[in-house]
Amino acid sequence: MPTTLASIKKDLEGRIGSPIMLVAQTGIKRQTERRGVLTETYPSVFVVDLDPEENSFERVSYSYSDVLTRTVEI
Repeated sequence: MPTTLASIKKDLEGRIGSPIMLVAQTGIKRQTERRGVLTETYPSVFVVDLDPEENSFERVSYSYSDVLTRTVEI
């Protein structure tokens, strides 16, 4: 994965409309896997529309710094 916020943002902008799987760290030894479609990127965050069959809510957003610090893995 890219090592700067700008390169992470550029990489994700090229994946808009693509299916994506996210693994989010939710605590010590806990992870949450989510599948969806990358729909939007903003200056500080990106938005993923989740698969309604697997998740109880429709959208999640994460910051690019979450990806940089590996709190969220794509």
